[in-house]
Amino acid sequence: MEEGSYSVEFSRLRRRRQCCGRGMQLGVLALVTVALWAGLMTLLLLWHWDSVRNLKQLEGTTAWNMSQVSKDVSRQKGDQKAQKSRAAQMTQDMERIQAEQERLKAQGSELSQNLDGLLEDLSSLKSQSLNERRTDLGSLERLQEEVARLWIELRVSNGSVCDTCPEKWVHFQRKCYYFGEGPKKWIQARFACENLQGRLVSIHSREEQAFLTKHASRKGSWIGLRDLDIEGEFIWMDQKPLDYTNWRPGEPNNQALGEDCVMMQSSGQWNDAFCGSRLDGWVCDRLAAC
Repeated sequence: MEEGSYSVEFSRLRRRRQCCGRGMQLGVLALVTVALWAGLMTLLLLWHWDSVRNLKQLEGTTAWNMSQVSKDVSRQKGDQKAQKSRAAQMTQDMERIQAEQERLKAQGSELSQNLDGLLEDLSSLKSQSLNERRTDLGSLERLQEEVARLWIELRVSNGSVCDTCPEKWVHFQRKCYYFGEGPKKWIQARFACENLQGRLVSIHSREEQAFLTKHASRKGSWIGLRDLDIEGEFIWMDQKPLDYTNWRPGEPNNQALGEDCVMMQSSGQWNDAFCGSRLDGWVCDRLAAC
């Protein structure tokens, strides 16, 4: 009886211990569960607070960036307005400069026309003055020569002999002739005669021509006949009319439109030639002295 009671009691104690163990396990499990949930909630709260802080920082940064962008936009708008204003000013300046250029161009054209007119007037006055001076000099030379000729005739009529010529000059009919040698253009021959106190020869008779043909260069000589001023209007250096001629057949022909000076060939006949040609001979004349 006692052994049976003991077994029953032991079974009861064992079941009680088993129930207490399970309860403790459940309690521990509950505590662990609660702790896990608490940790999880804590992590969630920390994550939430961090997210909120980050969002606030992001909002602040975004607001600051938006403020900077707004300032930049405003500054760019101001710069654009300033650029537009400068562009408008530059356009006005360019228009003003172009207008001034057009005005100066028109003024320059007018001044150029006036200058051209003045130059033409000056050239005309110079030409007129030179022509008048040339005419006056020619008249004076003719007058001096006529006076000298009359003086010679007066001296001859009084018995004087007027046949004196400078050295190397040849006398013929009250005139002296110099037969120059050496290649010269017509203008050079003219100056050479003037340096010798004479001029390129003027021929007025057959006898004078025969004398010159006898003494002149066999290679051709320049004489004082030319049509430099008016084509076809030949003039002697002594300004006397063309009262005697000895042209070669077919001359003057103004070949190549540039033959304005006259040469005497070896035969004594005349030929119009290019004034820039160089001839080996040239003949000067002057009045003989008494």
